Amino acid sequence: MGRCRCRCCSPRGLWMLSAPCCDDRRMCVCPGPRRIGIPVRSSSLPLFSDAMPAPTQLFFPLIRNCELSRIYGTACYCHHKHLCCSPPYIPQSRPRYTPHPAYATFYRPKESWWQYTQGRKYASTPQKFYLTPPQVNSILKANEYSFKVPEFDGKNVSSVLGFDSNQLPANAPIEDRRSAATCLQTRGMLLGVFDGHAGCACSQAVSERLFYYIAVSLLPHETLLEIENAVEISERLFYYIAVSLLPHETLLEIENAVESGRALLPILQWHKHPNDYFSKEASKLYFNSLRTYWQELIDLNTGESTDIDVKEALINAFKRLDNDISLEAQVGDPNSFLNYLVLRVAFSGATACVAHVDGVDLHVANTGDSRAMLGVQEEDGSWSAVTLSNDHNAQNEREVERLKLEHPKNEAKSVVKQDRLLGLLMPFRAFGDVKFKWSIDLQKRVIESGPDQLNDNEYTKFIPPNYYTPPYLTAEPEVTYHRLRPQDKFLVLATDGLWETMHRQDVVRIVGEYLTGMHHQQPIAVGGYKVTLGQMHGLLTERRAKMSSVFEDQNAATHLIRHAVGNNEFGAVDHERLSKMLSLPEELARMYRDDITIIVVQFNSHVVGAYQNQEQ
Repeated sequence: MGRCRCRCCSPRGLWMLSAPCCDDRRMCVCPGPRRIGIPVRSSSLPLFSDAMPAPTQLFFPLIRNCELSRIYGTACYCHHKHLCCSPPYIPQSRPRYTPHPAYATFYRPKESWWQYTQGRKYASTPQKFYLTPPQVNSILKANEYSFKVPEFDGKNVSSVLGFDSNQLPANAPIEDRRSAATCLQTRGMLLGVFDGHAGCACSQAVSERLFYYIAVSLLPHETLLEIENAVEISERLFYYIAVSLLPHETLLEIENAVESGRALLPILQWHKHPNDYFSKEASKLYFNSLRTYWQELIDLNTGESTDIDVKEALINAFKRLDNDISLEAQVGDPNSFLNYLVLRVAFSGATACVAHVDGVDLHVANTGDSRAMLGVQEEDGSWSAVTLSNDHNAQNEREVERLKLEHPKNEAKSVVKQDRLLGLLMPFRAFGDVKFKWSIDLQKRVIESGPDQLNDNEYTKFIPPNYYTPPYLTAEPEVTYHRLRPQDKFLVLATDGLWETMHRQDVVRIVGEYLTGMHHQQPIAVGGYKVTLGQMHGLLTERRAKMSSVFEDQNAATHLIRHAVGNNEFGAVDHERLSKMLSLPEELARMYRDDITIIVVQFNSHVVGAYQNQEQ
C-alpha cells in the first residue's frame, strides 16, 4: 500500500495510506481527503441534504438531476492534460455510491448513472453552471462577523478600532475555530484562530478554554472589583488564558467566592458569531480543571513581585491547557458521553495563533502553522507586511533542529521524515495529538479501558513508526512582542488555508486598499503568458470594474476570502473561477483548498500616536 504524497489530501493532518494518486502533485485523484493515517471506510454519503453545508445545499437540485458532471468538468484546473482529468470508467453494474435505502428512490435516476451521463448526448454546446453574484455573496458572508470597539469604555482608551472575521469551510464539519474577547479587568483584547486536524474536537475545546486562562493570569492588583456576575463557565479556552493573567489577590477573591457560593467576577466579554458553538455538556469538568489551575497559582505566589509578565503568562496558559487536556483523557469520566468527548479532544489536534493587544503592547503567541501578519503603511502610501509569527513545520530550519536536539542522534533521520513529524504530522507544535506525546503503554491502557467507539477506531490504535522517545510534540507557543506605531494599521490572523493560496504581501495590500479605499495600481504582469491586445483590454476593463465594486464587501475578512478563492493568474477576482470553487461538493472541495479562517484587527493610529507622544 503506497502513500499519497499530494499535499491536497491532507495538507495539515497525517499522511494518508492506500490512496491512488497521480504523479502530478498539483492534481490529486484520491477518493477523498482524510485527516488520519490509517485507511478507514466511510459509510456516510455527503450528497444528502441533511449532511451538507450551506454551499452544497444550494445545489441539491443539481445533484438530484445528476448534473454534477457539469460542475466537475469546469472546476478541474489542471495545467496540462493528464489521465487524472479524464472521467473514470464506471461499469454499469457497479455504481459509485450505494445510497441508504431510505434515499435510494429519491437519489437514483431512472436509468443507471453510466447510461444517464453517456446515453444522453445532445448536439448543442454543453451548458456550464455558474453561481450568480448574489449566491456567491450569500456563501461568502454566511459566517462573517464584525465588532467595533468603543474608543472609550469609561476606564481606558482602546488602541483597537474593531475587527472583522470570517470562515469558509472546506471540511464538513469545518475544523477551524475562532475566538475574540475583551478582558474586562484590563485594557487588553484577545483574538485567536485555531486550526484542527483529525477532527474538530480539539480545536473546539481550545477555542473555548484558552482565553480564560490567559485573562485571569493578566489581571493587575488595582483592578479588583466586587464579585457581581457569574462567569460563563462553558467558554473554556479563554478561561485558561485569563487565569494565567490574574494577580494573586484576584485569584483569592474568586476562590473565596466559589467556596461561599457567591457570584463570580466577569472576566471576559465574548464577541461571537451565532454559528460559533460553545459546548455546555462539559462545563463542570472544564471549570474544575480551571479552578485547580488558579489554586496552584495562588499557592505558588510569594507576594514578592506584582508585575505581570505577559509572555510568561501566555506560555504557561498554553502549556497548562494542553496538560489538562491530556490529564482529563487519562483520568476519564463516569459519564460515558463526557468520557468519549475528552478522549476525542485528546486524540485529535489543533494549532493556535493568539494575539493579546493592550494599548501599544502587542503579543502574539503561536503554536503550529497559522500566522499573524502586520499591515504597515509606508510614507508613500504603499503597504508592507511584517511577520509576527513563525511556522512550526519542516520549512522552519530552527524547528527541525530543535526536534533533533530533543531526541537521540540515532533518531535524527526518522524524527522528521518527508517534511512531517515521524513522517505523519505536518505541524511540529500542537494541542492534543496525544499519539505523539504519550508512551505506547499509556496509549494502549487508555484505549483498552475506553469506550467501544475508541477501541474500534483504527487511527487511535495505530502507533506511529519509529516511536521510541516520546513526547515528540509540544504545545508550548513561540511568543513575539511588537510595540505598535502609528504606521501599523492592522493585524491579520489566519489559518494556513489562507497562506497556502496567497502571498503575505498580497494579503496586506488587499486588506490595506480595502480599509483605506486607496488603490496603487501596478503594471499588469502576465507572468510569461502570451496575451493579445484584446485580452489586455479585457484585463484593464476587469480591473476598472473591480475598483468600482470593491466596497460590495462590508467585512475585510470576507473581501480577503473572495480574493483567496477567486483570484486568477493575473491577481484579479474571476467570478467564473470563484463560482466553480464555491460550488464544489464538500468531499471534492477539500482536494482543492483547506478551511480558511481570518480575523482582521484594525488599530486606532491616533490613540497609538498619543501613547507614543506621552512617553517622549
